[in-house]
Amino acid sequence: MKNVVVVEDNKTLNTAFTRIINSSTKFQVSGSYDNCEDAIQNLKEDLPDIVLMDIQLPGINGVEGTRKIKKVAPKTNILIITVYENSETVFDALCAGAIGYLTKNTTSEKLLAALEEVLAGGAPMSIHIAKMVVSSFKKTIHSDLTSRELEVLTLLSKGKSYRSIAEVLFISTNTIKFHIKNIYDKLQVKSKEEAINKANSQNLI
Repeated sequence: MKNVVVVEDNKTLNTAFTRIINSSTKFQVSGSYDNCEDAIQNLKEDLPDIVLMDIQLPGINGVEGTRKIKKVAPKTNILIITVYENSETVFDALCAGAIGYLTKNTTSEKLLAALEEVLAGGAPMSIHIAKMVVSSFKKTIHSDLTSRELEVLTLLSKGKSYRSIAEVLFISTNTIKFHIKNIYDKLQVKSKEEAINKANSQNLI
């Protein structure tokens, strides 16, 4: 039996996912949570092969949660559960280390099939999201900057403050600072002006 951890703050959905997974002969729910913090704290006890992760959560969201879990348990597969199939946030979650995603209205059969696909080395996602990922990787080949880092740098070049960039991208100012630190490291610069000039010279923005 393979262990699955469910992280979903909607109690009805959490219960439904748990019931479906436990009805399988191949999977069992080793942990069920309504927030990332508890799920991360109990990783060593739950030993999940797969984490079924909601994106919109109280406290740490699913994107940050995915990033944190992949740091401490890199072999754990994370499958995003989302309402919005083509959401930019889904793309961010994939960039953070998620293997694929499902929509919340997925059938029992598709849920179990997706879990099996993940174990077989697959990555369940729509063609639209897959194209976004491929496009991002093409940019990364040239710049090593992620799609979100390029967004931050573009807004920075327009004179936006950390706070206003955070508001535009619906993320925290601390996350913006994290992205900017990565941008500086990747471009090997030490200031905003240097980063913008280098990005312009390489036609990144």
